[in-house]
Amino acid sequence: MALDLTSFSAALKTLYTDRKINDLVYKDNALLAIMPKMERFSGENYKVPLIYGNPQARSASFSNAQSQVSSANSKLKAFLLTRDRDYSLAQISNEVLKASESDMGAFLRAAQVEIDGAMHSIVRSLAISMFRSGSGSIGRLDPTTVLASTNLQLTNADDVTNFEVGQVLVASVADGGGAVKAGSLTVVAVNRITGVVTMSVALTTGIPTIGFNDYIFAQGDYDSKVKGLQAWLPYGGPSATPFFGVDRTADATRLGGIWQDGSAKPVEEALIDLASLIAREGGRPDVCIMNYQDYANLEKALGSKVIYDTMEAYNMPQIGFKVIKIAGPKGDIKVVADQNCPSGFAYMLQLNTWELASLGKAPSLFNTDGLDMLRNPTSDSLDIRIYYYAQVSCNAPGFNGVVKLR
Repeated sequence: MALDLTSFSAALKTLYTDRKINDLVYKDNALLAIMPKMERFSGENYKVPLIYGNPQARSASFSNAQSQVSSANSKLKAFLLTRDRDYSLAQISNEVLKASESDMGAFLRAAQVEIDGAMHSIVRSLAISMFRSGSGSIGRLDPTTVLASTNLQLTNADDVTNFEVGQVLVASVADGGGAVKAGSLTVVAVNRITGVVTMSVALTTGIPTIGFNDYIFAQGDYDSKVKGLQAWLPYGGPSATPFFGVDRTADATRLGGIWQDGSAKPVEEALIDLASLIAREGGRPDVCIMNYQDYANLEKALGSKVIYDTMEAYNMPQIGFKVIKIAGPKGDIKVVADQNCPSGFAYMLQLNTWELASLGKAPSLFNTDGLDMLRNPTSDSLDIRIYYYAQVSCNAPGFNGVVKLR
């Protein structure tokens, strides 16, 4: 049978089943894997109400209680979540398609390389964003960088996992809420040990006004990404700037989470102290997520006292992660490593207060029109499009927290 769009589409559906996509999505992305999913985020927004204060018409004096009853009612807020979007495209030459007409398997193998790569790119984008503020920043320019050179030195070398050869980058003084500087840079090499990202031209040639401590973004991502843990649980507490329509300073802890500087403490003490604070506020933390380096530091600090366990992905028992189990004031806490977690910080969560809300699966193959592969109108090729429309949601920020470890 000749390989046409109809036969390829049928083969593609078989190759990229939900399980296959989940395997691609969840591999090495612990937070994305374990966070509960809600895939019916339809309508203009998603309302997440919470009570952050109980009625305070209470007094040992009946008359005093009665005088307050009309003004001391429950304190409620509602986050009005909106979706953020992301896209990744795979392009396959029409010549490859025609040359493989007599062997669908050969074409599928060729196509799978591109599709898996595009899927991996969008998954990494989502997984990184789930930890960050929504600004889209993936690193910062270290002051040791020679601006007239092609080498960009990252302030935090662990951020190098966010960069790939072929990326087009832009820069801004502001980590969101500002403007992108004119120009762009294209990555041609990545040193994953030193945290140096090499560009095709000198930094000041690609972005003439680039400067020390500038934030770095993939082109098109500025202020357009999912609002992750840094947004929901800002270290240092939330500002008065409305977050999904809510001024969180009315009760910074219950509306913006718990934060603590544990950098002067041993890592295991910092975690236990944060767990105690969360428990004091009524939370029951059961998961703690940190970068691989911080996970290794915890492992070494515990020494012979370390206790290992496993943790399953949400609704995917065949996908699991090795964890370290520590005792918290309200039960065991599973500590899991995630390459996307900013190094030097750990996020302690009551997992059932979180969900990844999306319009359909995140990510998905674009086939709303019934076609999994589209003719490219401007080149001799075919496109496969992958996308998601999603947002991270938390219905009890005060039951969660972040601690600075170093």
